[in-house]
Order: sequence, then C-alpha cells, then structure tokens
Amino acid sequence: MDAPNYHIPVLLHDTVAGLDIDPEGVYVDVTFGGGGHSKEILSKLTTGRLFAFDQDPDAAENAPDDERFTLIPQNFRYLQNYLRFYGVKEVDGILADLGVSSHQFDVPDRGFSIRYDAPLDMRMNPAGKLNARDIVNTWSEEQIRDVFKRFGELRNAGRAARRLVELREETPINTTFELIKALNPLAPHGKEHKFHAQVFQALRIMVNEEMEALEALLEQGLQVLKPGGRFSVLSYHSLEDRMVKYFFRSGKLDGEVEKDFFGQHLTPFKLIVKGNAPSDEEQRTNPRARSARLRVAEKK
Repeated sequence: MDAPNYHIPVLLHDTVAGLDIDPEGVYVDVTFGGGGHSKEILSKLTTGRLFAFDQDPDAAENAPDDERFTLIPQNFRYLQNYLRFYGVKEVDGILADLGVSSHQFDVPDRGFSIRYDAPLDMRMNPAGKLNARDIVNTWSEEQIRDVFKRFGELRNAGRAARRLVELREETPINTTFELIKALNPLAPHGKEHKFHAQVFQALRIMVNEEMEALEALLEQGLQVLKPGGRFSVLSYHSLEDRMVKYFFRSGKLDGEVEKDFFGQHLTPFKLIVKGNAPSDEEQRTNPRARSARLRVAEKK
C-alpha cells in the first residue's frame, strides 16, 4: 500500500513540533494510519523510542522497519495497559490525529463516505461487533434520535430517527445510498452534503465509541506523561475539540477548573497551542484540513 496516498497528515510539522521532541525520549503516536506523523517523529529521534497504535489492520502495511518503532494493533483507549506490557511507565509525548483517515474514506466498502454506495458498516476495526446497519435497523427511535442529536448535532434529529424507523418497517436500510435516499427529504436545501455528513459522523462515532475512547486517551495520557511532557492533539469536529479544550484547561473531562485557597487555578497543564487552524494553502491542497484544530498542552 502506498502510504502517502493512504493519508495526508494535517498540520504535520506543527503537530510534531508541538511535542518539542527529545532525541532520546519515548513518544506515542496513537493514530498511526499512513505513518506520516510517526515518520516525522522518528526523523527527530536518535536513541529514543516510538510506540504507535492503530486498530485498523490496513495500517500495519505502512509500519516502518525500524528497531526504534513498535506498532500496537489496538484502539488507543488501551494506551496505559499496552505501554505497561512493553515496560513503559512514562512517556515524553503523545500525538493524536483524531478522526477517520483518508484511506478509510476512500475505500468504498468500509461505508464511511457519502460518495460511494456501500454496505452500512463504518467500523474502524473490522472485527468490531457493532456496525451502522445495526443501529439504523434495530435500535429504537429514541436511541437513534439521541445518536443523531449528540454526535451529529442534527436540529431535526427526532424527525430523522422517526423516518428511518418508519421506512425500515417496509424494507431494511442496508447501504449508504439507501440511507441517504431515506433522509434526503429532511436535508435543508443547499446544505444536503453537510446534513448527510452529520448523519454519517453521528453513526461513525457511535459505532466506534469514539468519544469514550477519547475520554480514556486523555485521562490515561495525563497519567503516563512525564512532567514537561507534551500532548499534541488534532481534532476535526466540535465534540472532539471541546473535550480536548476542556481537558487541557482543567485536567478534567467536564472542564471545571479547581482553585486553591487564593483563587489560583489548579491545572496539570500549561497550554502551548490553543486551537490553531491550518493555513489557507493547506486547506486548499488538503480538503480534510478545513475543520482541523490543533491543541498542545505541556504537563506541569
């Protein structure tokens, strides 16, 4: 597999620069994908080590033959357990490029993209038990509404859920195009693409438990980072970015900042990068970069 075509890293140099790499340090790329960020990190290491996580079996084809590198074929929600397995208790930096890789969008039969007619799947790990078809065809109207509202931020989540439940009684909704056709009457005129993208985003997040995985990554990342270690995170939608922003601000998922007796904020992080966006040029050459936001925090 041609790694450069697998995925074009967004804000590649800025994201890696945010780690302030020690050539002898230990780093983790929790979203290996095509290996772009990992290759950049390795180029800055001498005797250091790099561990990478990716639950998608396709990513293994991009793994470099480098004794300093270890690919762990698991979801990053198991960060701490697998680092312990390799005898690592602390790391100097963690990089996360959240969201779906270009490769996953571009392989039609994965069902991630609204561009292709494919089975309603959307599993990042093909061995996962839940897929998008299960949600659309077997979950209750209330459950589907909640998925669309929470993870797609759809204004008409209730109507969309009700329509799916009504239509599936006549015939199952098995493919991406069947889902788009079913919901197209509810799409705002002129904003059809955005509407369907929100629907697909909601289902994908639910199928892959992305928000729960991100919560686990942030909490475990704080524990395994050394003082002075960096957390560099790229997010692509408001739900992810808000969670990262709140956690970096407070060290807590709810974003509530504790104060000491004198009213000073008690936070485990020093903010280094506060939501930087890619340049206009990068957004033109790599459309996936348009919604990206980079946040970097240093553990105190």
